[in-house]
Amino acid sequence: MLIVLDSNVLFSALISPHGAPHRIYEAWRESRFELATCPEQIEELRRASRYPKFRNILQPHLVELMLNHLHRAHILQQVPNRHVAADPRGTYLLNLADAAQAQYLVTGDKRAGMLQQRRGGKTRIVTAATFCEKVLQL
Repeated sequence: MLIVLDSNVLFSALISPHGAPHRIYEAWRESRFELATCPEQIEELRRASRYPKFRNILQPHLVELMLNHLHRAHILQQVPNRHVAADPRGTYLLNLADAAQAQYLVTGDKRAGMLQQRRGGKTRIVTAATFCEKVLQL
């Protein structure tokens, strides 16, 4: 199974070791599913991790470790622009999920309108809690 994780889910995995995002991140590291990403997301994670709002809650060494782990994900170098999210910052995720033919896009971002769509092409769009419960059965 191939999935796409929104950057907010990846950051949440680092912030709290007790939540659904962390369980998903650990399940990926245990090879329970495959992850798709792209250079745009990796750069977004690198850039956003330096924002002042994250300085006191994200440990830089854990961010670097996550970025290193992402190199074993399916990295799509080119992602066609076929979809548009209500929040333009989420558009690349919809396009990434479609290009990767991911079964799931896991997000917590209600502003981008992706959760309300429920699907992006053949990709189901779900929250981290739903993915843990229904897919990983955690």
